[in-house]
Amino acid sequence: MEPPSRLRSLGIAALPPLVLCGFALAPGIVGMVVVGVLRVLPSGSDLLAVWLGCLVAVVGLHAWAVLATLRLRRTPWLPLAGQVALTVAPLMYWTGWAPVTVLLTGTLLVVAERKRSWTLVVVALGCGPLMLCVVDQPWLLAAPVVGFSEYAVVSLTVRAHSLRAVLTDQVCRAVEDERHRLTRDLHDLVGHRLTLLILRIELAQRQLEKNSERGREELDEALDLVRGVTEDVRSVAHLGRSYSLETELSSARSVLESAGLSCHVHVACGGLPQSAIQVLTYVLREGVTNILRHTTARECSIQVLEEGGMVLLSILNDGAKKPRHAPGQGLRNLRERVVEYGGWFEARAMHHGRFRMSVYIPGNPN
Repeated sequence: MEPPSRLRSLGIAALPPLVLCGFALAPGIVGMVVVGVLRVLPSGSDLLAVWLGCLVAVVGLHAWAVLATLRLRRTPWLPLAGQVALTVAPLMYWTGWAPVTVLLTGTLLVVAERKRSWTLVVVALGCGPLMLCVVDQPWLLAAPVVGFSEYAVVSLTVRAHSLRAVLTDQVCRAVEDERHRLTRDLHDLVGHRLTLLILRIELAQRQLEKNSERGREELDEALDLVRGVTEDVRSVAHLGRSYSLETELSSARSVLESAGLSCHVHVACGGLPQSAIQVLTYVLREGVTNILRHTTARECSIQVLEEGGMVLLSILNDGAKKPRHAPGQGLRNLRERVVEYGGWFEARAMHHGRFRMSVYIPGNPN
């Protein structure tokens, strides 16, 4: 939300919450102290300069103790001891100094929360009333209430600031996760379709030179692939597309056979949930794409088996080339998907130029 222009011009909207909290509390608390002290000090008193010095010192020690507790998460013994001394000692001489007890109560409550100490809570709430035994000043009865009010405002401000930081982090993570999902889905879905589209067009060019009828069939299939790309883009944007394992296996066999490969498909599994089929679809498409782009394969075997609640998808091909670099983005994406689903992924070269990609996933992740 854009802050009001007047706040922007004053720079208030950019101030940290703790600073704004201090600006809101300090005038009221210091004002109570000033009014209380001025009420008992005679005009022109020589003690006025001493009192002002003590007032500035105790407010500074209070701010130091509170901020040190919140930021460093440790007990600020030095400023706390100084604040106790500057709260109790002047009170022995000036009864109008009683409102300063509010600051000590607030400090002790903030420290008590960080230390998780009920003893400090009792001391904080009782320091004002206990001083009534020494000084007859009704202000001391209000110290626990006003001090607790200061603690409540500071505590709520800190919690709101922490919650805002957590929400900001969650939003950033959600944006990054969505960006990663879009990148991964575009690679796995659209990249596969485009690879097949290029293959179909190349086949159509060759067939048109020999057989116009076969060439037209290849162009029709290329057009179907273009429509499939459109559907995949919609599914990436809306997460609403369903998949059919039988259709994907049939498409994989058709594409591989069109490229001149001998393809054997064996399926021995029952009905699978849509989430499992989606993972297997991604693996199958990436496997076919890798065979067409990175191998000189002549044979390929695809198996889908189910045993003991686990589903195995295995793609074995010959003609694998010696890898010249680390696995690409496609295999990394597949590994992420399979692991997220609770499965296991393996892709490795075998003897005699063969390459196997295997995926084990639970038939029902629940």
